[in-house]
Amino acid sequence: MSDSPPNPFEAMFAQTQEMAQDWVKAMNPAMAHFTPQGFDKIWPTIPSEVLEAFWGKQFNPDGLDAKTRLLLTLQGLTIQGAVAEPQIRLTVRHAVEAGASKQEIAETIGHAAVFAGVPAMNKAMEWAKSAIDEAEE
Repeated sequence: MSDSPPNPFEAMFAQTQEMAQDWVKAMNPAMAHFTPQGFDKIWPTIPSEVLEAFWGKQFNPDGLDAKTRLLLTLQGLTIQGAVAEPQIRLTVRHAVEAGASKQEIAETIGHAAVFAGVPAMNKAMEWAKSAIDEAEE
């Protein structure tokens, strides 16, 4: 029996992953064992003034503020599911810094359940609560 994937897309995806891993190892051997777990802990929280300047109304006065943009980002990350743990934690920290309340964060994640399902929502809620608790310590 062959170990090859049963369809062409799986074969192409597996080959692409292997090529990417080889490329990363060749470019930066230290990245060979990189995992995004814990990445959010080494990335600093950006001050609210900087968030607003770059992601808020600085260049588009009639547009969305930084808090709203971060809540939209959080919803998209929640829909992505389990692959987005460090990004969800980091986005929650930044949303809080930009003025989002715990209630707004919970509502944003809860609304994503319509698109992502309850398991993805539950996991994102767990990560968000953990990120908020860690930030409050």
